[in-house]
Amino acid sequence: MAKCFSFTASRDWCYRCSFSTAGLKSTTTDLGDGTVIHCWGPKTHRPNKPTLLLIHGIGANAMWQWNDFVSPLASKFNVYVPDLLFFGESYTTRPERSEAFQAESVMRAMEAMGVRGRMRVVGLSYGGFVAYSMAAQFPDAVERVVIGCAGVCLEEKDMEDGLFRVKSVDEAIGILLAQTPEKLRELMRLSFYKPVKNVPSCFLSDFIDVMCSENFQERKELIYALHKDRKLSDLPKITQTFGTQCTACVPSANPKLESNGNSCKVD
Repeated sequence: MAKCFSFTASRDWCYRCSFSTAGLKSTTTDLGDGTVIHCWGPKTHRPNKPTLLLIHGIGANAMWQWNDFVSPLASKFNVYVPDLLFFGESYTTRPERSEAFQAESVMRAMEAMGVRGRMRVVGLSYGGFVAYSMAAQFPDAVERVVIGCAGVCLEEKDMEDGLFRVKSVDEAIGILLAQTPEKLRELMRLSFYKPVKNVPSCFLSDFIDVMCSENFQERKELIYALHKDRKLSDLPKITQTFGTQCTACVPSANPKLESNGNSCKVD
């Protein structure tokens, strides 16, 4: 018997209403090469306001990650919130899976939407890798970058050296792309400062069905691409003002990062 109500789908609808109320509209951009990027952006771009790009991490679509922030930020910025490829309504038929291709696709979508001038970019978790790549590839477009909870300095050997709680990429994927209520609870314990306890399994299963089942193979490939052959020596330099919440990324610990600031403040 098909279920008649989905808490996750109804919550997703509420987030859509919330984004619209904050002054954002949904836009889908076909980049013409098999790549489509969905993005929330201002209904009217105000030239007197700076542009702020918010990039989500692995998990649900962008609305679930940034809903609590768009309303207060929209009063000060032209806020753009894209779905990365294989999340929400964004996808590609091309084989590329690197964060560099994600960054390039987001940048092309911003240009297609007519966004001009320099922007501030905030990336959380997987989005931090994409944000860093944007700053490295497009230094003339990215003025400031904030990286939250993203170990952009990780190397492939770090997993082998036991620097993570998980022992392999496959084990990490099993948590990040949880397919059972038990794995989703584990993800919540690891990723939330104060995780909600005693969430019924039916709610977790519903979330998995709606948000974690589609594009599962492609999302796995994104994580594999992030880890494979990664070396700190290959990390490109960025010279933008940046903020970070990851101790592996502060300039004193990593000479690859050159900046004139180390603040998480976005203004």
